[in-house]
Amino acid sequence: MLSSRLPKDLSPSPFFAELERVKASVLAECAGTNAVPFIDMTVSSPVKAGLPIDMDMAVEEARKDFGCWNPDAAGWKSAREAVVEYYRERGGNFDAGQIILTASTSEAYSVLFKAFCDPGDVILTPMPGYPLLDTLAQLEHLECAPYFLKLARDKRGAEFRFVLDTDSLLAAPEKAKILLLVSPHNPTGHCVSRTEWNEVVSFCEQHNLILVVDEVFGDYGISDDVRRTWEFVPGLCHPERNEVKSKDLGPKCPIFWLNGLSKAVGSPQLKLGWMAFYAPEEQFEPIRAALEFVEDAYLSVSAPAQALGSSLLKQSAAYESQVRERLLTNWNTLRQAFPSKYCPEVIGGWYAAIRLGEDDEQLTLELLQAQHVLVQPGFFFDFDEDGWVVVSLLQEPALFKEAVARMTRPSC
Repeated sequence: MLSSRLPKDLSPSPFFAELERVKASVLAECAGTNAVPFIDMTVSSPVKAGLPIDMDMAVEEARKDFGCWNPDAAGWKSAREAVVEYYRERGGNFDAGQIILTASTSEAYSVLFKAFCDPGDVILTPMPGYPLLDTLAQLEHLECAPYFLKLARDKRGAEFRFVLDTDSLLAAPEKAKILLLVSPHNPTGHCVSRTEWNEVVSFCEQHNLILVVDEVFGDYGISDDVRRTWEFVPGLCHPERNEVKSKDLGPKCPIFWLNGLSKAVGSPQLKLGWMAFYAPEEQFEPIRAALEFVEDAYLSVSAPAQALGSSLLKQSAAYESQVRERLLTNWNTLRQAFPSKYCPEVIGGWYAAIRLGEDDEQLTLELLQAQHVLVQPGFFFDFDEDGWVVVSLLQEPALFKEAVARMTRPSC
């Protein structure tokens, strides 16, 4: 009766069923006390981490447009121009014609899959990586094939960090249509370097692939090494920042950058995302027409979301600064507790991976049961070695410091 797009078994896995049982046990243990049941080191929403953006001014400014309905497949021009200004503040040089609004980054993936792929085609996704990508591909009758991030020492030989294993791209199946990059990467904190970018673009050009860059964490570089990947494309930075002036030297493959209010202003509840795209001149209008055809079938971005987005993006730079301060504080706490050998350097984003032992499922359950700290097990992200756990750097600093102290206790 159910579609073949869905997994055959929709019930929770034995591990997650056990995790919920342990959570319930810890909550019952702390019931009736003032104690925090457990410190949630998986928190992914700034709102839940005490970092909400000020909505009052934005609501007042946008309220007059809440009742408007001006359907546009690409999204309201005023909202797209607000996205253009968002990039301009960061040195970008997009125009409103290069922006397509969506209800979320997940919907942006769905639109791209519909526009460029046929059932049975293959999407190249990073491993380790976020499992949602596989689910979104499966719902479109697509398959995923991995390329890999690997641990390496930096040039000084002092720090471990994850890097893109571009050689692993050579195993891509013939039916590959899209290569997905995530930069900053969830959960490793890797950010694409210029060298890696050049190799990936060259690969996409040679194999006629669409390049999609998920940069929802793009504002949150922790290291000075971080660059937004659109800075590497001629013409997409302000002229004074372009290293190459001629657009004729631009990539020969279409490129899409995905982002949204979820991370840019910490507002996932508003459901507004976007695609900014580049394409060779002869491909640009056909691609835009295809995207608008798919978007016009749904018109899923609400008027209030577009109106609020235009207002909230004006606050994005200040909000970014506030969140980055939190991330840097917590990253420094983590780095002091765990050497690079066990906790590879985070270059950007708000997640970190730590190798604590041999069995990440058991580690996760023990940390929750014994130390009242909730982390995510590495298998959830398809790490190629056991014993990894993943933590968010968003948690309130005092709680984060306490959680890290608990994680370093000998019993863990």
